[in-house]
Amino acid sequence: MNKLIHLIFSFLYPIFRNWGLSRNFSTYLSLFFNIIVLCFLAYGIYIVSRFVLVTIMAVVAQRTKTKFDDLLVTNKTAKYIAYLVPLFFVFKSVPVILDKFEYWEDFFGKLVGIYIILLLLWIIRTIFNSLRDYLKLIPRYSDKPIDSFIQVIMIVLWMFGIALIISKLFDIDQKELLTILGAVSAVIILIFRDTILGFVASVQVAINDMVRIGDWITMDRYGADGDVIEINLATVKVRNFDNTTTTIPTYSLSSDSFQNWRGMLNSDGRRIKRHIIIKASSIRFMQDQELINLKRIDLLSAYIDTRKAEVDNYNRNHKIDKGIAINGRNLTNLGLFRKYITQYLQQYPGLNKDMLMLCRQLQPTPYGVPLEVYAFSKDKRFENYEYIMSDIFDHIFASVPYFDLEIFVMPTENIVKP
Repeated sequence: MNKLIHLIFSFLYPIFRNWGLSRNFSTYLSLFFNIIVLCFLAYGIYIVSRFVLVTIMAVVAQRTKTKFDDLLVTNKTAKYIAYLVPLFFVFKSVPVILDKFEYWEDFFGKLVGIYIILLLLWIIRTIFNSLRDYLKLIPRYSDKPIDSFIQVIMIVLWMFGIALIISKLFDIDQKELLTILGAVSAVIILIFRDTILGFVASVQVAINDMVRIGDWITMDRYGADGDVIEINLATVKVRNFDNTTTTIPTYSLSSDSFQNWRGMLNSDGRRIKRHIIIKASSIRFMQDQELINLKRIDLLSAYIDTRKAEVDNYNRNHKIDKGIAINGRNLTNLGLFRKYITQYLQQYPGLNKDMLMLCRQLQPTPYGVPLEVYAFSKDKRFENYEYIMSDIFDHIFASVPYFDLEIFVMPTENIVKP
């Protein structure tokens, strides 16, 4: 190849000399024409190499089953590789063309070498981008922070590339350059503090499986409540349920507290945990006539019969004086209401009967007695879950008066007017 380059760019000078032109004029005139020839040849080589490489890559991508080569075509890897062929030709031709111009030979030689380094880094980047897109198509890698690892690799490669460019540009020995970089490593650490922290956090997130792409997370500090759509070296993007996007520093996932709802989504149900407050003054013992009326409620009929017989039998055997209602054992309107809610939950079709399901009393408060529903809906989708929960409590609110109970309501005089 060197002989061919010498043959192409060395024949003009003798011709100009034979024409009787001066040495300097022949030198500059041959340089001018050689540069024109070099530009045309480099462009022609680029057109041919791009056609050949792109065509070969497209044919290979069509005939193979793997998606990786298709992604190489999408990321235009072959097109960037095609630039290397004319650049290599220019790199070899510059010393021949500028043989009599040492300063410019050195300058343009360095310039072309630097451009080759940058082009190689760009080609590697397109390959890694193709690899990233390919891994995201594989289910076991689709939720991993692949972007973070590729960014770390590219940062390291760019650091080495910049070191090579500096050493080539200023004729510095590479060992000396590494020594200088080591001396300024403290400054580099300060500059890339977030990047280093993000890399460490990305490794922790991947190893400990803390967050995956697609997870629903809640992080109150940053106002994030939605699905993770991207995990990068420096940031984690969360698409909130109001369609806004929150950006969280990656290292915050390892240093701050956040809530990941993946376990709930992977479970057999989504928890319903909500209470109503019953006014304490409305809780009382039930009279026999009231029990007869409540037996008309299908879900309580069998329970009242069984429970009433058990209570009467106990009071009779222990000779309890029922002239006062507080003596012995009794049924209360709150207890019956609690049993009714439990029975209602058992027959409600939207709840998972294989998971914990109960209606319980909480610690009394100054406002009354909280009665809490604790159950799990079968459907975990947000809108359906909210519908199920609302439907259950619609029924509970409407059922309260049947048991002569009252729900606590803040007195009007205590409400602060705007």
